[in-house]
Amino acid sequence: MSRWYLILFLLVLHVGPRFALGQNPPPSDPQALTYAAQSIATMTGGSTISDVTLTGNVTWTAGSATETGTATLLALGSGESRVNLVLSDGTHTEIRDASTGTTQGQWIAPDGSSGLFAAQNCWTDAVWFFPALGSLTVGPNIVLSYIGQETRNGQSVQHVQSYVYQSSQSPAPSPQQLSMIDFYLDATTLLPTAVTFNAHPDNNAGSNIAIEIDFSQYQAFNGATVPMHIQKYVQGTLVIDLTISSVAFNSGLQLSTFTIN
Repeated sequence: MSRWYLILFLLVLHVGPRFALGQNPPPSDPQALTYAAQSIATMTGGSTISDVTLTGNVTWTAGSATETGTATLLALGSGESRVNLVLSDGTHTEIRDASTGTTQGQWIAPDGSSGLFAAQNCWTDAVWFFPALGSLTVGPNIVLSYIGQETRNGQSVQHVQSYVYQSSQSPAPSPQQLSMIDFYLDATTLLPTAVTFNAHPDNNAGSNIAIEIDFSQYQAFNGATVPMHIQKYVQGTLVIDLTISSVAFNSGLQLSTFTIN
């Protein structure tokens, strides 16, 4: 696998769990909290989801190269995730692990080589493919803001923004900047239609790489509502196109599945 291909693969999957830093964060916007709670309730059906497994088909595009294969996306809580893409050249894996109290991320290439992600790419949600286990749940030190009702791609949406609060002063880019996520919720159902945030080169936290995740074709599974079509864009270019065929909740995923070596 060429170096540029690997770099693009890492940028595509570069999202990680949140840090829990700071004390006494400012209050979230009440309207943002209301929309977030309604969105979570719709996605989960009011049930507690401790883990999720999504499987399906994937189309992967890197430059002029396009591959198809299968995908398995696993999540345990909000801090643990594992993405396995089985493509023609082998299995590409991304792991996020927050169990030690320090967020970590690791990529594993088909040839067995691996590496850790830079800290600046571990501030946004680990479970990027299932927003019900993300920042809309308002975990520790997460602050939500209501931006307003907007029209996005011809659809009316409620725009909610999240970030991680840190009480100590930090040089730019701050944790607030690195952790910011924008959620676009369908104005009628409040299901997420898109999530946007920035990733960053490993050697430059101040340089932004625009990431967009689009969710569509929601279907009901055991009372929950799941997006069966998930698309990931990097700088406006579609690079991962997932069609989900199977969903499992609370299957007893083990923490060892997400261990970083």
